[in-house]
Amino acid sequence: MAHVEAIAALEDLLEPRAGRQRGLWSDAFRRVIRNRLAMVGLIILLGVLIITVLGNYVDSVQRYDTRVQEFDSLQDPSSDHYFGTDQLGRDNWARVLQGTWVSLRVALGAQTIVLIVGLTVGGIAAMGGRAIDNLMMRITDIGYAFPDLLFIILIRSALEGQDIPVLSNPIVQLIVAISFVGWVTVARLVRGQMLSLKERDYVLAAKAIGARQTRVVFNHMLPNTLGPVIVALVFGIPLAIFAEAALGFIGLSVPPPMASLGRLVADGNRYIERQYWLVLLPASVIALLMLCFTFIGDGLRDALDPRAR
Repeated sequence: MAHVEAIAALEDLLEPRAGRQRGLWSDAFRRVIRNRLAMVGLIILLGVLIITVLGNYVDSVQRYDTRVQEFDSLQDPSSDHYFGTDQLGRDNWARVLQGTWVSLRVALGAQTIVLIVGLTVGGIAAMGGRAIDNLMMRITDIGYAFPDLLFIILIRSALEGQDIPVLSNPIVQLIVAISFVGWVTVARLVRGQMLSLKERDYVLAAKAIGARQTRVVFNHMLPNTLGPVIVALVFGIPLAIFAEAALGFIGLSVPPPMASLGRLVADGNRYIERQYWLVLLPASVIALLMLCFTFIGDGLRDALDPRAR
């Protein structure tokens, strides 16, 4: 009986019961929720997102119309105006909420396009053969050759005033401009991951039993590629927020009277010696958003790292 129990124990070690098995994503979820910085960043980000959405669509949270001007301008923060008023007497609380909503929409929209383009280009390069791989990678190299912020400014300026219905929206123009330089990193990452996965045993086994190429890609390769891609996308969101703020600072973000966090910083910079909060408050929101996404990205990177499992 002793040797039977020993064999059973050995089998349990080699082949854990189904109830004990944990997949990559469930294991990653457990690791993320144990990461305190990632959870703090996520909670703060959810709070900012809820307040921002309510502030742009619920009048009681917004309190004042972003376009309404008062004669008493440059008021200090008070119970009437939480963030004071700007040089034209407009409520800064409402304008910061509007600028935050613009930044989040631009950053998330840009990363959505980056994901689609990066997966498409990287997947075609990895699975299309040597000639297509060289062509796609040379196109990617051209994208790497331009300084990111300069290229974003050029594209934003070129799209401004276009008669194309879809591109007439300034938010869409910012999304296109920022995503135009962001997809190259994801494309290279996807290509490298898929080239590595092509030689794995389970992929070769799927091909050997006659699985179609599309089934191999979507069922076996793509799910194992998403971990590093998700981390790259989350780390790309702070960069997109910073790019939108930089465009707003030089006057190339959304047109007035719509508010942008970067434009609020630029407008408040003229009065920084007397009303420093005009710069401090929108700049703090930019820093807070970037920091929260960075903490979440760090947590996801640690959770999805197979070496840490």
